[in-house]
Amino acid sequence: MNRLRIGLVGTGPWATATHAPALAKHSDIDFSGVWGRRPEAAATLAAAHGTSVHEDVDQLFAASDAVAFAVPPDVQAPLAERAAAAGCHLLLDKPVATTPEAGRRLAQAAERAHVASVVFFTLRFADVTSAWLDEQRAMDGWYTGRADWYGSFYTPEGNTLFSSPWRESRGGLWDVGPHALSMLLPVLGDVSDVAAARGPGDTVHLILRHTSGASSTAALSLTAPEKGTGLTVELRGENGVFVMPPWERSDEAIGNAIDALLSAVRTGTPDPCDVRFGLRVTEILAQAEERIAAT
Repeated sequence: MNRLRIGLVGTGPWATATHAPALAKHSDIDFSGVWGRRPEAAATLAAAHGTSVHEDVDQLFAASDAVAFAVPPDVQAPLAERAAAAGCHLLLDKPVATTPEAGRRLAQAAERAHVASVVFFTLRFADVTSAWLDEQRAMDGWYTGRADWYGSFYTPEGNTLFSSPWRESRGGLWDVGPHALSMLLPVLGDVSDVAAARGPGDTVHLILRHTSGASSTAALSLTAPEKGTGLTVELRGENGVFVMPPWERSDEAIGNAIDALLSAVRTGTPDPCDVRFGLRVTEILAQAEERIAAT
């Protein structure tokens, strides 16, 4: 099979620090260009990585076999629909959309076009955490679990890589909620019922009932005190208590996600983190949002 040409939509901090370097250095693809809503930033990013800048997003789609997205979800969903209609495979960021309707349209567009898709849930592609998850998925007898992600993005010490208007407006539920669900669902099963409540700042607490009969909780925040931050995923069952090993953002994760997309394209086998899984995550988070609004 010919080398896949992958283009990039986005020019923000996440695109600049993560996507563009990974696309430029990946040995099995050709980085086919950049398009962004800020033409000057797109030109600068493209020049930094020796690729082309495209003034029109449809030109990028025409020059690419696949497209990676590093833009806010409400921008990503309609653009990714157009990319799928143009025959491009999709490397999507999470969440794929912030409404089930938009996520459903995107999933349907990918299905109609018969294009492969991978959603970049970071924990699912980082070596340490993905290996740990595989070990847990091989066992049965789960009783309960929890996934707590307390970030502190808006203090002076916060990580500016993740500061963006959409995160400020949508909060921890939509930013780190997808990460939590991406680790709980593969082990405990789909979610059959959701309860949700607000905490301080943008903090949201979820109680989830799973189709397996297990239950889980999640605490999600971007506004925790700096000394109160942390990430924990814990699973309890007949075989004991299992805690995800310590993890820091690893450069290999985005490269592994690119590899997963290449595999899905070449084999025709959908990746577990495809757009349909991304849609299910959006549906669960939207249900939680409805529960909060009703209280």
